[in-house]
Amino acid sequence: MSAYKTIDDFDVAGKRVLCRVDFNVPVKDGKVTDATRIERALPTIEALSKAGAKVLLLSHFGRPKGKVDPELSLEPVAKALSTLLGGPVDFVADCIGEPVAAAVKKMLDGDVAVLENTRFYPGEESNDPDFAKALAEAGDFFVNDAFSAAHRAHASTEGLTHLLPSAAGKAMEKELDYLKAALSAPERPLMAVVGGAKVSSKIALLLNLVGKADILAVGGGMANTFLFAKGLAVGKSLCEPDLADTARDIMNEAAAKGCDIVLPVDVVVAKEFKENADRTVKGIDGVDADDMILDLGPETVNLIAEKIDTAKTLVWNGPLGAFETIPFDTATVEAARYAARRATEHGLIAVAGGGDTVAALNHAHVANDFTYVSTAGGAFLEWLEGKTLPGVAALERNAAESH
Repeated sequence: MSAYKTIDDFDVAGKRVLCRVDFNVPVKDGKVTDATRIERALPTIEALSKAGAKVLLLSHFGRPKGKVDPELSLEPVAKALSTLLGGPVDFVADCIGEPVAAAVKKMLDGDVAVLENTRFYPGEESNDPDFAKALAEAGDFFVNDAFSAAHRAHASTEGLTHLLPSAAGKAMEKELDYLKAALSAPERPLMAVVGGAKVSSKIALLLNLVGKADILAVGGGMANTFLFAKGLAVGKSLCEPDLADTARDIMNEAAAKGCDIVLPVDVVVAKEFKENADRTVKGIDGVDADDMILDLGPETVNLIAEKIDTAKTLVWNGPLGAFETIPFDTATVEAARYAARRATEHGLIAVAGGGDTVAALNHAHVANDFTYVSTAGGAFLEWLEGKTLPGVAALERNAAESH
């Protein structure tokens, strides 16, 4: 029994369902260039439509700052959705008021409409109760299928749950199930791989993970700060010397909690950061003053692979090197492919998320081989940090109140 309701708990036939999706997708020259997020919402939209609901889709798009900006209209997204659904999708040039009421009047059971960008109103981001009320007028039920917006308490993610019977959509449900399996109740040993440029952006994450994971592998630019904190020279590498104490705190906390921290034992260095620069593999005690550490070395990748062999659950966030620049993508690609193979052949539960992470896994051609890849950036990170997500908490509260 989950703590929130799902769309299977409601009879939506003939009802108006406001469904919050995340259609904040890249658009160029009026065309959607990456439809991943729209595709993730299809199972929910199709299930509601098939059940005979009038489906009204709500989403933000870009940052119009509470004003109407024709450049940030959801109209091109409605066209892309129509292609993906293989049927007509109405576009409504507002998300509240008379235009919505008029559009709903014309809808038949099973019809789908995309309402205009919720952020054209300042009340969306300020979670203004009056704006939430104006949105709610068009609906009998509210379904939240936008996990990637669940870390924001906005009118269309949190406000509506105070006004309408609410449920999680299928993508939201799937995301929460996998995240629970990965961190709340993982099969152990649990291993976390954390990369990325800076320790400063992931302090809360690292501190939460050393309390939960059995093994924590640190890569990317942030590993340099840990090496520096251990008194090793890192040359001209990306490093945050003022966070050396924080890195030491994290290592001490790991030791106290019995979490095995895996740091680089060898690194790939170059004198300049550019495509196909001359590079050398060095032990971590051999970095010269004019060296830049740009990737993990082969021994470190082998060490990470050995640790992955022992794990039953893996959570991955962030690249292990400067992966956008060849050949400094090697460690990320090799480790990701190894994890993917363990997932497909040996039942490792491998969950990954965060913007750069998805790009890195796509670059390694293994995103489809991980057990689950979250397209949510900020929400996935905040969840990894152990924070409460307002959009999820609101669904749980709504379910509790309806009993």
